[in-house]
Amino acid sequence: MSTIYRKKKLRPVQLVVLIYVVATFVSAGILRLPFMHKPGVSISFTDALFTAASSISVTGLTVISVSDVFNTAGLIVLIILFQIGGIGIMTLGTFFWLLFGQRIGLEQRMFIAADHNRPTLSGLVGLMRSILALAFVIELIGAVLLGTHTLLTGYHDHWYTAYFHGLFASVSAFTNAGFDLNGSSLIPFAHDYYYQIVTMLLIISGGIGFPVLLELKWKVLHRKERHRFSLLTKIAILMFGVLTTLGAVMFFVFEHNQFLADKNWHETLFYSLFHSVSSRSGGMTTMDIGALGPSTLMMLSGLMFIGASPSSVGGGIRTTTFFVMIAAVWSYMRGQRNSKVFGRELDEDDIRRSFIVFFVATALVFTAFVLLSFTDPFPLQQLIFEVCSAFGTTGLSTGITPELSIAGKIILITVMIIGRVGILNMLLLLKQEDHPVRIRYPKETVIVGQ
Repeated sequence: MSTIYRKKKLRPVQLVVLIYVVATFVSAGILRLPFMHKPGVSISFTDALFTAASSISVTGLTVISVSDVFNTAGLIVLIILFQIGGIGIMTLGTFFWLLFGQRIGLEQRMFIAADHNRPTLSGLVGLMRSILALAFVIELIGAVLLGTHTLLTGYHDHWYTAYFHGLFASVSAFTNAGFDLNGSSLIPFAHDYYYQIVTMLLIISGGIGFPVLLELKWKVLHRKERHRFSLLTKIAILMFGVLTTLGAVMFFVFEHNQFLADKNWHETLFYSLFHSVSSRSGGMTTMDIGALGPSTLMMLSGLMFIGASPSSVGGGIRTTTFFVMIAAVWSYMRGQRNSKVFGRELDEDDIRRSFIVFFVATALVFTAFVLLSFTDPFPLQQLIFEVCSAFGTTGLSTGITPELSIAGKIILITVMIIGRVGILNMLLLLKQEDHPVRIRYPKETVIVGQ
């Protein structure tokens, strides 16, 4: 990797993006190998590429039933791909570098920073160790809880089947991959609230961001010591709470006379809450999404577009981007030149980046939607839902994904990869190096917004 970096003079972010693209194609080749499939089953390269892209981008959109196509070896490969996509290629690379006693040099630190969109190189190795340890512990706990529950309640007859399904479900939920082995997501668990609660906690743990998890872990282990949470943690927790509550309330309002009309209070609560949590980036569902009304689909599309927190397993424009934009607009409406939140002043560069990310993401989603409406003439609300699901690396679908044309699948593959890598990294991929400004021109105002 270092040799490629020197010969081609690739910047770290360019190399990271290249690695994700190469990993997607290599994974597609692996998933096409006959010994990964059940007897008498084979898949096309396009479907294998779509599955690989969806796995590495931890999206969950699928054009096949993974439980019908892949045997145990194939499912283990998918679990590994979830880890690569969720935790990050460079994080896992760090693990193997350390495992074989290799020194983590400056180049490797730059790659890690690019993969996790970190502004500094200090403390990265320790951070990667902590992320790996925390992720594996959470996934193991989730696997035990889900596996034991399905074994005791009779979902599975054998302990090894129960715990393998529990492991797959736990990794899929924590990495927000959204894949399942039932062929129908979590619909069989629509009335199993224990299973749903554990799954929601896993989705939130993966989507709220690794820096937030590490801060919360430190707070729990050092309860007696005073600790001021970072602005990132405060914003991430606030936005997760607000968006989850708002999404659940809107789901209830839009569906109380339709899908929820014949449901009792606890069914209504869990349908609303679960899909609000899952639409952020989890991609699991306890019902047929195609049965929802247009208003609900558009609302969920908005949640998927916003996505999860930064430095998490999710995609979208990120919750902090959305918050910073709101804070900037609110400050402007109040006649304030600076945006202040939680006793801190937001950096002007962060505000500028937030609006740039929002603009580029909107342009990407709109372009993909227009192209998809040309290649695959499905109802517009279903197409925009699929595109937002791909961009937010969510994986929810109205059911049209398997019916897409090859061109439509390629469009979604592109959107999924961009959603996983991140808009900011894609901009940095194209951005030229900064040059010192030697000539300045007179300023002149332009009428905007009127």
